[in-house]
Amino acid sequence: MRRYANSRFRLVLFAVLISITLFILTSPSHAQTAGSDRPAAMPKPGIWTLVMNNRDPVFYTIMALSITGLTLIIQGAIQNRASVFLPIGTIEQIREMIMTRRFNELMDFTESDPSFISRALNPALKRAPSFSSMKEAMETAIGEQTAEQFRKIEYLNIIGNLGPLLGLLGTVLGMIDAFSEMSAQQGQASPATLAGGVSKALCHTMLGLMLAIPCLAAFGVLRTVVDRLTVRGSLIAEELRLKIQPADARPPAAAMAPTNMAATAQYAAPPRSAAGVPGPPSLLGGRKAPLAATPVPGVPPQG
Repeated sequence: MRRYANSRFRLVLFAVLISITLFILTSPSHAQTAGSDRPAAMPKPGIWTLVMNNRDPVFYTIMALSITGLTLIIQGAIQNRASVFLPIGTIEQIREMIMTRRFNELMDFTESDPSFISRALNPALKRAPSFSSMKEAMETAIGEQTAEQFRKIEYLNIIGNLGPLLGLLGTVLGMIDAFSEMSAQQGQASPATLAGGVSKALCHTMLGLMLAIPCLAAFGVLRTVVDRLTVRGSLIAEELRLKIQPADARPPAAAMAPTNMAATAQYAAPPRSAAGVPGPPSLLGGRKAPLAATPVPGVPPQG
């Protein structure tokens, strides 16, 4: 966990440095040219110059969310990889401990290891040797980890949905500013005055869309990656759990074998009479022997 905390701090610091650099490069002092002394020869202001000239609370809110979104995108791209989410070395080490029956060492290893497999196996090991309890504990742990991974990237969805709303808020504020200037001058406002409010409105709309599009696209990609990795991790964890299945959870093979071979042979074939004809069934469920022929005086025996 300490390794993840350090990497998270580096990502936040990297995002802050990028935002400061962009702020300095796009400031109005860097956007001006040396040949702008003559009013008629002033260059056309760029998009970033217009954006930086319309800084207000909505602008700073969008910038803060942009830095947060960039940090979450980089962090999600680094952590949601197969080599980090399901490290092969960890899986092989756990499989080796199970094969050599070192369950105490396996318990300690899964307690401290932050990988998906270890965090899924550790609650199951604590419920041993009850096989049903182990299975239930693992399913609960897998569900909690899956929900936790989706919660981490859910913030990108929230930021992406807030982007257009903030852009719309800035657009409304810009239009209010433009019409306020027109009202203050009793309808005689110059086009330059109106252009300022319209420019402010359109700049906020652009910033909101630039915030929403990358965040929503990254959220869709990361959601697919997280879903694939969690399903794969669940299958691997289930495979490892079956390898440590306790012996008392397996049904004994001798319980399925017949215990009375004589009784089985009794029902295998009906008894036959002396003439080879099957006898009638008895009322007790078996087969009884054919009735003996009773001699009748004056009638010769048949057969």
